[in-house]
Amino acid sequence: QVQLVESGGGSVQAGGSLRLSCAVSGYTSGTYCLGWYRQAAGKQREWVSSMSTDGDTSYANSVKGRFTISSDNAKNTLYLQMNSLKPEDTAKYYCAAKWGMYYGGQCPLNARDPWGQGTLVTVSS
Repeated sequence: QVQLVESGGGSVQAGGSLRLSCAVSGYTSGTYCLGWYRQAAGKQREWVSSMSTDGDTSYANSVKGRFTISSDNAKNTLYLQMNSLKPEDTAKYYCAAKWGMYYGGQCPLNARDPWGQGTLVTVSS
């Protein structure tokens, strides 16, 4: 069984930065891609960023240039560095993993893949 645990959320003023972490544990052998999603209150969950198994990354237009996804494979940990935060970035952030080979920043996550419980990010103006 795979577990994903997010951390690093908190409250910050607009323009500030936070770094989220996602620790992957359990059955982690094989190759997998990883992604970050977020869900604001009253809104649907939306994709933020992904890292494919070849290490390529992709970003939603709303965060491109401000957020950076990275990983430490030795620690089985995914990160999301968030800079120049805006109030509209306020949401609960989730990470998820999908086993298989995916390229070019693609990681087609769905509800059947393992997800973490989320970490809350609040950005005040």
